[in-house]
Amino acid sequence: MQHLLEEVRACRLCEAQLPLPPRPILHVSRTARLLIVGQAPGLRVHETGIPWNDPSGDRLREWLQMSRAFFYDARRIAIIPTGLCYPGKGRSGDLPPRPECAPKWHPPLRAALPEIKLTLLIGAYAQAYYLGPRRYASLAETVRHWREYLPAFFPLPHPSPRNRRWLAQRPWFEREVLPALRQEVQRVLEGL
Repeated sequence: MQHLLEEVRACRLCEAQLPLPPRPILHVSRTARLLIVGQAPGLRVHETGIPWNDPSGDRLREWLQMSRAFFYDARRIAIIPTGLCYPGKGRSGDLPPRPECAPKWHPPLRAALPEIKLTLLIGAYAQAYYLGPRRYASLAETVRHWREYLPAFFPLPHPSPRNRRWLAQRPWFEREVLPALRQEVQRVLEGL
């Protein structure tokens, strides 16, 4: 695992397309049972080097009903974004994750995490990579059909503050999906 992490952190695959020097952000341990796959680090995460260290992370921890200490316990929870480096700013938020990243790094990283029992797929990019043609035409429909992806995956919308409207228009998410999410996460983390 240590050699692989050194390789990942030294990656310069898409350096020419990044607005800032590459800084792959991930949080892993061979014993983790829950994997969180999001989009790509935002600027604040890039600056701090801590995944989900922003308002999106605050909301995600709220959804999971987890303290920061528990969330960042790598013995239990691994965090690997679809794109490991900050991709830059676009017209309506951050740019998408670089397309080179997940195909290059996710297979060896997943192979180095033998205890993963559940993967949270947060946002359309994570769902596109892991679910491919199994996902529905919209993120909302993919999330609504979360049961179809168990026990391996649990699709979620991105917890960004920009998604307040999406969440407000879909009260079923908070009413039906969040309790099930918490139950699934508790199930895979029991005994740790």
